[in-house]
Amino acid sequence: MPSAIERIDSEIKASMFAKDAIKLGTLRMFKSALRYYQIEKKLDTLSDKDVITIAQKQIKQRQDSIESFRNGGREDLLQKEEAEMAILKTYLPQELSNEELEALIKTVIAEVWATTRAQIGLVMKTAIARAAGRADGKSINAIALKLLPP
Repeated sequence: MPSAIERIDSEIKASMFAKDAIKLGTLRMFKSALRYYQIEKKLDTLSDKDVITIAQKQIKQRQDSIESFRNGGREDLLQKEEAEMAILKTYLPQELSNEELEALIKTVIAEVWATTRAQIGLVMKTAIARAAGRADGKSINAIALKLLPP
């Protein structure tokens, strides 16, 4: 199975031939972010977890931009950011369904003996680690708050 960098390189070439400027630009930015991370952490190779972490960070940036553009009425920029976010999501593992996520959080609550919302931090830390990129923090937090009594 090819590494993430090899996959990005092949998709960059395909994007060049297809003249897909948005995909090409997004993949170049993503590859650059991965390289910066690799240099910063002094790693020889990137693990799948590293790639997921950087992809999530890039997606979060796009989500923040989308929210800003939506509030500012910039539909043209909003669509570009949404397209970039969709490209980046292909580098994440399959997301958990709401039912699967709720079951995971119930298990975590039972394992850490959380009884009130005051212990949400412990639940979040454990649930995010278990979800391993298959769910975002907002979703985990919303479900955990729903399941934990005040």
